[in-house]
Amino acid sequence: MTSIGDFMTRSHKECDDMFARAEQAAGRDDWPSAATDFSVFHDALAQHIVMEEDILFPALEGAAGISGGGPIEVMRMEHEQMRALLDQMKQVLDARDASRYAGLRESLLELLRQHNAKEESMLYPMMDQVLGAEADGIIERCAALAVQAA
Repeated sequence: MTSIGDFMTRSHKECDDMFARAEQAAGRDDWPSAATDFSVFHDALAQHIVMEEDILFPALEGAAGISGGGPIEVMRMEHEQMRALLDQMKQVLDARDASRYAGLRESLLELLRQHNAKEESMLYPMMDQVLGAEADGIIERCAALAVQAA
């Protein structure tokens, strides 16, 4: 049995690896590859966020009686920041603006580091504790959502 934390942490790692490939291509000024790799990363991160916002957060809120505010609301706000940065990065990639891309990349990397650390150290363990009995079904729903998007 895989825990929610293990499943979602693995998703973080996969997204990190995809982003690293886009970064390597941009570093070589291989803009077509950077755009393709960034698109793959963008889609994977968007899917990860959907799993959290549509399945995991509501399940935790319902089971724990959480409503408004708190750590889940912080995660949602950070997801919005990520979406905005991703949109900006796509535009900058299309324009092949290496300088602006580098700045946005640093902003996104820092946001992802902090965000993932909070989820992995606090939120996912809370989900495992509160939703542990339902973990298999929840993970199955998340995996099915990912398959639908592919």
